[in-house]
Amino acid sequence: MSTCALLVVGGGPAGHSAATAYRAADGTGAVILLAGEGRAPYERPPLSKELLRGKLEPEALPLAEHPAYYDEREITVRHDIARSLHPEDRRVSLADGAGEITYDHCILATGAQPVRPPIPGADRDGVHLLRTVTDALALRAAAAPAKHVLVLGSGFIGCEAAASLRLRGCAVTLVSQEPAPQAQRLGDEVAARLARWLAEAGVETQYGCELTVIDPDLRAQVSDGSTVDADLILLAGGVAPDTTLAREAGLTLADGGEIAVDTAMRTSAPGVLACGDCCHAEHAIAGRPLHVEHWGDALAQGEIAGASAAGREAVWDTVPGFWSTIGTDTIKYAAWGDGYKTTHLVDHGGGAFTAWYADAQGRCVGVLTHDRDPDYETGQRLIAQGASAP
Repeated sequence: MSTCALLVVGGGPAGHSAATAYRAADGTGAVILLAGEGRAPYERPPLSKELLRGKLEPEALPLAEHPAYYDEREITVRHDIARSLHPEDRRVSLADGAGEITYDHCILATGAQPVRPPIPGADRDGVHLLRTVTDALALRAAAAPAKHVLVLGSGFIGCEAAASLRLRGCAVTLVSQEPAPQAQRLGDEVAARLARWLAEAGVETQYGCELTVIDPDLRAQVSDGSTVDADLILLAGGVAPDTTLAREAGLTLADGGEIAVDTAMRTSAPGVLACGDCCHAEHAIAGRPLHVEHWGDALAQGEIAGASAAGREAVWDTVPGFWSTIGTDTIKYAAWGDGYKTTHLVDHGGGAFTAWYADAQGRCVGVLTHDRDPDYETGQRLIAQGASAP
């Protein structure tokens, strides 16, 4: 049995940030980070872009700034997988007979897992998911130029991957239930521009429909009556928070199934914190809990969790947001992420635009920009202040 002051379960950005922040906040004692994927923490955003296109290799992805990064901070990275959490005696059991670890504080940074939809044939050979380096490399190897790839889903991973596969020389068809990419989340005007970017990249699209069956030869039946003959298929229909450890340990969960935490990332169990995609966190400025699945917010929440575990006063008070690059076009988005009443889009010419999102009282609750960084920075400030949208 191993013993540590801090056990971090999860080798994604939140876990990396939590372990690092604990040490930066003068946290003492042994620190163990369980990176069950078999790799030290690495950047995930390039998986659907540069890595998939072959412009970047896995060696360029680690979050550690240099090989001795964790050793210098006395952080032990282990590739064991946590099987069960026992908060009553502050203990985690490991899978495959790897023993147990007792802790003073445990941070759950278990992230999320891609959802495989209940479509007949969705588990066939040639049907891919995209969440890890291994996933991205397998998809890249299969997606040789001139191959026909069917992408299911028009979320940001689906759109980014579709454009990247086109840049790789594949023929790409994207099928989505939405009328345009991210229409419900971002509004019709922004969705129309994202749809245009995909079209300009050469991605064929079928909106307002869904796959119903995937045949053994990867011929996909679509609900509009058409078929798509693909060489491979990417399922990009979203993710679900990985909360198995927390649920089985009896931690309080939010209505959506995420781990409920306060502004300092503390769960309902003494000594246990959670951060990143797996949690539903109270926001100090918004005054309500939010669930976000953004890279930057996982890093930010990890910092809060690590500092809290070290005994520092810290709260989550940054405005959530993300960047997304579809082909050669990048959008920057900041928002509370739990809805808006009105959208106002400003066209700045030359392809640049800003979308302002407001609630029923006219307060700015979101901003999305393309080639308009000053508006993005202004929007973050207005959101945080609860000020009126422009």
